[in-house]
Amino acid sequence: MELYNLKHPSQKVSFSEAVQLGLGKDRGLFFPSQIPQLDNTDALLELDFVARSKKVLGAWLAVELGQDTVDKLVDAAFTFDVPLVQVDDKRACLELFHGPTLAFKDFGARFMAQCVNLLAPEKGLTILTATSGDTGAAVADAFYGLDKVKVVVMYPQGKISELQEKMFTTLGGNIITLAVESDFDACQALVKQSFDDQDVREGLALNSANSINISRLLAQVCYYFEAAAQAKRLGHHELVVSVPSGNFGNLTAGLFAKAMGLNIKRFIAATNANDTVPRYLADGEWQPNATVATMSNAMDVSEPSNWPRSEAICEAMGWPLSLISGVAVTEAQTQETLVQLKQAGYQSEPHAAIAANALNGLAADEFGVFLGTAHPAKFKDVVDEVLELDLPLPPELDAVAGKPILSDSLAADFEQLKQYLFAKLA
Repeated sequence: MELYNLKHPSQKVSFSEAVQLGLGKDRGLFFPSQIPQLDNTDALLELDFVARSKKVLGAWLAVELGQDTVDKLVDAAFTFDVPLVQVDDKRACLELFHGPTLAFKDFGARFMAQCVNLLAPEKGLTILTATSGDTGAAVADAFYGLDKVKVVVMYPQGKISELQEKMFTTLGGNIITLAVESDFDACQALVKQSFDDQDVREGLALNSANSINISRLLAQVCYYFEAAAQAKRLGHHELVVSVPSGNFGNLTAGLFAKAMGLNIKRFIAATNANDTVPRYLADGEWQPNATVATMSNAMDVSEPSNWPRSEAICEAMGWPLSLISGVAVTEAQTQETLVQLKQAGYQSEPHAAIAANALNGLAADEFGVFLGTAHPAKFKDVVDEVLELDLPLPPELDAVAGKPILSDSLAADFEQLKQYLFAKLA
């Protein structure tokens, strides 16, 4: 598999190199030189999730890694269910939160961990990543205890839920967590500065586990095929998919699935008040505003790193950007949708509620799938307040609720971060 740097197309790498580098020159994103096409998607949809995923990922990776290796990676990573739950006659939720950290990030993080474990040099490497919530838990869980990998997770102090925080800040061992005194975009900027600094990048053998890493994106492609397979059994052969969007890796994966041949009619990029992409799709002007804190905090991102890949897929396939519609959902609308979903018999959380709300404009002949990206209990405070509930904690959250947070605090200052990393890791 050959990939090139979107900023510097002359920089070409293999999948193995892209996994280990994370980012290309000048923070450029790696993008496939060719998107594989699947000949008979109808037959694929008859397979179970794991068997189908081996074929989907094999189309990308079998030539370089061997199909047997791909099969082993998939078997190790995808060990949990992906149910599609019908909410009403127009909508269903693809529940992506049945993995070990109760969030959709488990798919990409676990597959990436298997790839890194396979491809890492003997001297080891350092995963440096930023999280607005669920990435931290998924990455920490996926890499915890791996001998050749140390993980540093940065997150905005006080701007993720306490239960989200405890999912990844209570592990210790090879997992180091930093509470940054700013927002997610500042955390992400520190990651990018680290990769730009040769001393840090080479001295600590840096890699990134954010959705900028191509291995995570490819893993996420698989569950779009599962959505289509289960919807087909319900009698729906073409989908409108609404994606709760923050850093836009999830939407990018869906576009890759469509590019491979999956029958998705169109996509909705559903955001909260951090609406850079919906505004861009409406007027063609890329104008990020300051990040706004919302109840859907995993989507509090005003400069989404993966958006250039989404545009690149559309360009490569000759699709108009109108294939993607942008919808920004207010806090009041999010709360109203949570209540409406509960009245319909479905208990959700803010991120999925935003995606569900964005499906309100479906045409009479359309069926919509919205992605459920996290278990409602991960946002217990908000869900309890809005729905007047007292959600019980699932075992995964109950196990960490009473544990102490092991994070260090840090100002949003690169020189301080650099000093900290070398003191801790070198």
